[in-house]
Amino acid sequence: MYATIGDRLVVHGTTVGHPDRPGLIIEVRGPDGCPPYVVRFDDGHVGLVFPGPDAIVVPAQRGS
Repeated sequence: MYATIGDRLVVHGTTVGHPDRPGLIIEVRGPDGCPPYVVRFDDGHVGLVFPGPDAIVVPAQRGS
């Protein structure tokens, strides 16, 4: 998994009734864009995340 600041991390809900948790990557602490990431989730929670197989990185739109 590779990310840069400004990308979005989406942690998919794995059970019924638990929605996806999207958030903005505000810091990359691993080497070369690797985890862990500091993420500000859309609900306002900020946390250090070591993404598992239920998470994806959505690249930010960058200028062309």
